[in-house]
Amino acid sequence: MQNKEHNDKRERIIKAATQVFAQNGFYNSKISQIAKLAKVADGTIYLYFKNKDDILISLFEDEMNKIIKNVRDEIAQESGFENKLRKFIEKHLNLIGENRQLAEVMQIELRQSHKFMKGYSGTKFSDYLNIISTIIIQGQKEGKVRQDIVPGVAKRILFGALDEISSYWVLSKNKKYSLQLSGKIIGDIFIDGVLNPDKNLVSAG
Repeated sequence: MQNKEHNDKRERIIKAATQVFAQNGFYNSKISQIAKLAKVADGTIYLYFKNKDDILISLFEDEMNKIIKNVRDEIAQESGFENKLRKFIEKHLNLIGENRQLAEVMQIELRQSHKFMKGYSGTKFSDYLNIISTIIIQGQKEGKVRQDIVPGVAKRILFGALDEISSYWVLSKNKKYSLQLSGKIIGDIFIDGVLNPDKNLVSAG
């Protein structure tokens, strides 16, 4: 019962922080504002987190755990390199579009934390990117993807495109490009760039 209460209170703080960071910006947000929204005493925050940066990083890791599981589960239901890759793109952009406050924090406010940008050494982001490289490696084994494609570089190219369009969408008041259309275009360009020109080539293993 005590663990449940502990976890519930921590989750309330994380949810409150997401809202406060999105509304006020990371630097302008105060621990007292988070505590008030979470309905806890200011001092209670420090029983769970060291400081504001620690809340932000914990928020990131909690959400990445959920996102990684969700994306992996969805991709597992697809067959073939191209279907899996397009599903990854679709899921990534849907997550941005479905929760604007969280998207603002993940895309914008997270990068305002010097602790995160300079000192974060967690594996969650790497785990997420590795979903892409796993799909690319599978495509190479199937003979669909060129063997000269370096998965570690390709995954960063694809994520960079998704990250840029996500940031643009979050920051733009005039949504010139829909996330769905953008995802299709990004997928078309990326897949055309990595596909083996000989579509009938049998993988050598």
